[in-house]
Amino acid sequence: MLRAELSERARRYAAEHALPYSLTYGSDPVVCFEPFGSSLHGNFYPASYRAIQSKTAWRSRVTKVHTTARRCLPRSEKGTRSELDSCMSSDALLMNIFCHPSVPCSFAIRRLLAIDSTVLPEFGLRARVPVVCERVDATEVDMRAGSLLLEAKLTETDFQSAEKRQVLRYRDFLQVFDHQGLPQTSSHYRGYQLIRNVLAAHDRGCSFCVVLDARRPDLLEAWYEVMRCIKPVELRTACKVLTWQELGTALPRSLQSFLSEKYGID
Repeated sequence: MLRAELSERARRYAAEHALPYSLTYGSDPVVCFEPFGSSLHGNFYPASYRAIQSKTAWRSRVTKVHTTARRCLPRSEKGTRSELDSCMSSDALLMNIFCHPSVPCSFAIRRLLAIDSTVLPEFGLRARVPVVCERVDATEVDMRAGSLLLEAKLTETDFQSAEKRQVLRYRDFLQVFDHQGLPQTSSHYRGYQLIRNVLAAHDRGCSFCVVLDARRPDLLEAWYEVMRCIKPVELRTACKVLTWQELGTALPRSLQSFLSEKYGID
């Protein structure tokens, strides 16, 4: 239902503002916006997108290649399509908010996220979570702001599952989690992305926050199922959840209006 709502909102938004876009093939098409002009993109708030274009690391994140574009989208005259072109992209929503020039220095945002000082966010952090045999994995954290790691969700189905043998290879897994209480089947642990991110926070001495939509109580419950199995009390209390709607109340009015029109975040 949320996917259908966001797709319809994106079509209306594109028509209202005369923005270039394409629709994915299939019975439930998804809107994929395109950049236009010198510094504009239909999937991004203008001030946020200009800030993204001014920073190499942020700009690199926005150009992350859409791996299934050739199969599900018509060819674009603009060249390679990006995953963040999609109206369903939680990464695009995250960057719309935290790349806005006034957000990193906002006291209200720092208070919500329990961040001590103004820091520029880093997107797509390679967390390098320790595994056995003195190796690390390729876990990617959606965003880091100082000592906070953040995972963003919007229309994703769940937090993924992984075979138990894959999860058990993490060096600190049994120290950090009550593994018997975690949501699981006989062969898989559910909430794999959450487990990895909590282990990343543990290894780095960070706090961890999941940001999701208030219209997704299923994801909220999935996070609570994992969070209550974190054994170290200090780490468990350093984990939190926020909704996009809660974040929205602390944002500039113009950005709030954009989020309301395009995403239905009020």
